[in-house]
This record gives sequence, structure tokens and C-alpha cells, in this order.
Amino acid sequence: MKQFFKMMFASALGVFVAVGLISIVFVFTLIGIATSMSSTPDYTPKSNTVYKLTLDGSLSDNIQENPIAMLMGETEKALSLKDILSTIQTAKENKNIKGIYIEAKSLSTGTASLEAIRRALVDFKDSGKFIVAYSDNYTQGCYYLCSVADKVFLNPQGTLGLIGMASQTMFYKELLKKVGVDMMIFKVGTYKGAVEPFMLDKLSDANREQIQSYMGSIWENVTTGIAEARNIPVIDINNFANEGYAFAAAEKAVECGLIDELKYRTEAEEYIKELAGQSDKRLQTADISKIKSIKTIDREKTDRIAILYAEGEIKPEQPSSPYNAEQAITEKVANELIKLKNDENVKAVVFRVNSPGGSAFVSEQIWRQVVELKKVKPIVVSMGDVAASGGYYISCAASKIVAEPNTLTGSIGIFGIFPNVTGLFNKLSLTTDIVKTNTYADLGDMSRPMREDEKVLIQSFVERGYDTFLTRCADGRDMSKEAINEIGQGRVWTGEQAKERGLVDELGGIDKAIETAATLADLSDYSLTYVSGSKDFWKEFIEKQLGEVKVSIVKNVLGNEYEYFKTLNNIKSTTGIQARLPYDVKPL
Repeated sequence: MKQFFKMMFASALGVFVAVGLISIVFVFTLIGIATSMSSTPDYTPKSNTVYKLTLDGSLSDNIQENPIAMLMGETEKALSLKDILSTIQTAKENKNIKGIYIEAKSLSTGTASLEAIRRALVDFKDSGKFIVAYSDNYTQGCYYLCSVADKVFLNPQGTLGLIGMASQTMFYKELLKKVGVDMMIFKVGTYKGAVEPFMLDKLSDANREQIQSYMGSIWENVTTGIAEARNIPVIDINNFANEGYAFAAAEKAVECGLIDELKYRTEAEEYIKELAGQSDKRLQTADISKIKSIKTIDREKTDRIAILYAEGEIKPEQPSSPYNAEQAITEKVANELIKLKNDENVKAVVFRVNSPGGSAFVSEQIWRQVVELKKVKPIVVSMGDVAASGGYYISCAASKIVAEPNTLTGSIGIFGIFPNVTGLFNKLSLTTDIVKTNTYADLGDMSRPMREDEKVLIQSFVERGYDTFLTRCADGRDMSKEAINEIGQGRVWTGEQAKERGLVDELGGIDKAIETAATLADLSDYSLTYVSGSKDFWKEFIEKQLGEVKVSIVKNVLGNEYEYFKTLNNIKSTTGIQARLPYDVKPL
């Protein structure tokens, strides 16, 4: 019997070891295949090649490569602003690239990113090379980019979706009331509208005022840019939108001077082929992945400027909801700032911030390391589509702040939301009882209403947080707390408006921020090194896979309603003390 158990144990151990070894081999094989798929050999374009820039999918500042998704045939498109800007520059400098062919589909991004790409396209065009744009149906964001092209073509049965901007806010007050949930609100700031969906059934006058203000500023920049590129009055563009000509026959867009000609795709490509001087039957193009892989000879410099990306909501270091796979800013960003401070080869840092805010506590930790780094070397913030509330908190201490004219920033304010589910418990016939040792041991218990003394404590906590926020901004911007409070109060500004009020130093993109950092560090010869504030892909891979499966199932079941589900699911992450933008910003 003893021998039997010995053999059984040995056999079981052997099976476990074998399975473990097979698993290890499988994982490393998978990693090897995925890595080889994600790497592209050096590409040398043929003479008269055209860079085909396809505007389709969602755009982030600096996407994380996901080789596993590639291996599994993931079809969801993701574009990187960093890649688009760098490939336009590469195409400009490469003698074999004759021009750019923009195929406009559906690009989901903010107006600040659009402005950065548009500026790069104008620079490309100024070099003497051509840009031709074509679309079956132009979204107004894509058209804003394409308006700089030498020729803008539209499918004869297509549309030009210039309709203006709108902002919609969803209110949960009555829904929560029906299910028996009462959200207790604590805030500082007249314009801190993030709490309004939980306490009102429509926008407050102050919130409506600020939305109208920043949307008006953005739309004015968009229409002015189009008007200058197309050599038509701004009033004609607004008339096109107001008269509903977006739904008229395509000829109307030509008549109004917004489109050059109506052409089918094959006709547009034939035109581009002739313009490029190509004689082949098919248009010879190179996509973004090929342009990225064009070999460039860059001598590594000892002196470096580091570009640190911080993108997404600011959250505590904890497993994210499987229903929200978006990037997040955690205390990892603070750790990266410490590393950059201690790296003697890094002479300056460009801190790229694209965030609506989030956790006030995590914002404070990142702010602290910005302050510490600035004592040693310059740090310049480059604001993306949005750097508001907590996003501005982590930016305010920088040596200089550079924002796009259409960046949404400011929103200097703090709020807290604590749910009371007494009504829901009553509906479900649930009761609770509690034993405690001290007066406030059960503060925050959702099963009962807050006492008045508890409300006083929370409100004072929020007000102290706001005072700290004001102090951080005042110190960072060399302004008085009173002056910051006057333009604070949770008010959202565009980058252009923020510069007028002293919250931003310069207008421009990440290239301007790099130039500023080099000047501050007295650098003329340097290399760029890129650092991500997100978690390492392989570190997160295992924990993410199950979540991604869940997401896929929910998406398939809900279809287009998935975004509503995600919004409701995010409500629970909004509880507690927050420094966040009042609403999600919809693409142009």
C-alpha cells in the first residue's frame, strides 16, 4: 500500500510538472509569435509612393501595443497621435514619398488632437508635397482635418456632416429615486457640474453657461480654420450647418465651396496616381505601419528629453472594472517621475497629460513628484484633448504648461458623492444592524441616511481639499489663491481661454512642449525617450484576459447600448472625493 501511494504521488507530481512545462512553453511560444507579428521589418518606399493615411477608429496619445490582440485577430482599430504625427514628419522628409492620400472614415478623438494633426498636415503641405482627401461620408472632425488638402473629394452619393457641436448630459436623479437610492452631494465650486446628474434633472444655469462658452470657442476655431483653408467666409460654413445642407445632395457641398469635386473612390485614386507620377495600374501607397518602419539614422545622444504619457482617469492602484478597458493614471506615474528625476541622462521632461481627472488623493501624490522633479530639472506639461480638474492638478506645478487652443482644462474644484440606499433596502425588505466602538466608525454606511454632524465633517473635508487645490495652483502658477478661486469654482476653459487667464503659458502641441523643455534645459543636441505611465502590458496580460472576455460578451449582447451600460457602471467609481471633469467629452 505504501508503495502504491508513492507511485500515485510520483505520477501525480509528474502530471503537474508536465502540465506546468507545457504551459510555460505555450506562453513563451505565444509571446514569440505575438512579438514577431508586432514587429515590422524596415521598409524602403519606391519612388513616387503615396502615404495613405486612413482616419478610422479611436485615437489615443500613445497606445500600448497589444500583440495578443493581433494574434487573436482583434479587429477594433486604435490609432496613436504620436504615430500619426511622426509618420507625417517622416513622409515629409523622405524623398520617395510624393504626397499624402487621406481616406477619411470615422475617427473618434478630441478637437485638440485634431488640431495637432491638422498643424502637421499644413507643415507637410508647406514642404511642397501634395495632400488629397477622399471620403464616402465626411464626419465634421475628419473634414476639419481634410479641409487643408489641395483637393477634397466626396463620393457622389456621400454626405458632408457639418452640423455644429452639441453636448448632452444624462441625469440619474429620477432613476435613482425610483430604485430607492439617494446620492448625498458635497462640493465646492459654482461650476462643478459633475454632481448635477445626481441632484438635478437639467443643467444649472452656471453649468449651461460654461458649456456654451467652451463649445462656442472650439466651434469658432474649427470654422475659422475651415474658412481659411477653403477661402470662404465663416458665415457660409455656419449657414451650411444651420440650413441642414449636411442632408442635401452632395452637389450642395460643392456649390458651397466646401468640396472640390464629386468622385468615386477609384476616380480619386486615379487622380492621385497621376499626380504622383505613377505608371502602375494600381495606386502605390504605404500605410501608417510601413511609414513607421522606414529606417531612420538617429545617433543616440547622451542628453535626453523624456516624454512621459499620462492618459485616462486618475484612479487608485486597484484592479479596474472588466467593463472599462481604457487606460488609467495611477501612482505608477508618480513612480516614473521619481525615476526620471534620478536619471542623470534625462535633462528635461515633457509630461503629456490627457485626463479628465479623478481621485483627488492620487492627483496629490503625482503633483508632489512633479514639484520634486522641477527642483532638479525642467518639466513641461503638454496638454492633450483634456487636462481638467485632477488633470490640471497634476499639471499646475510644472515649469511651463503648453496646451492646444481647443484643450479642455481648468475645472479647479472638488466634489464628493456618497450613496444612501435606504429606499432600495426598504423595497427589497432588507434590514441591517450595526455594533460600533466609536461615534463615526460607520460613517459612509450606505444603509442609512447621513447624520447632520457627519455631513458637516464631509463638507469640511471637501472644502479643505478645495483649499489645497487652490494652494497648489496658486504656488504653481505664481498667482494668489484669490485670483485662482476667481477663475476656479469648477469652471471649464479651453486652452485658449486658459492662456488668457494665466492657467496656461503657451498654445501648441507636444512639439512646442519639447522645444520649450529644450530651451529651459539649454539643450541644442538631444535625443527623445518615451515613457508610458500605464502598467506594463505583460504584467497586466493575465489579469486582463478574463475581463476582456467579459467585455466582449457584454458588447455582443448590448450592441450600441454598451456605452450606456459603461456609463452606469462607472457611477460606482464616482463615489468618494473626486477632482473630475463634469462630463464625458464627445468627439467632434
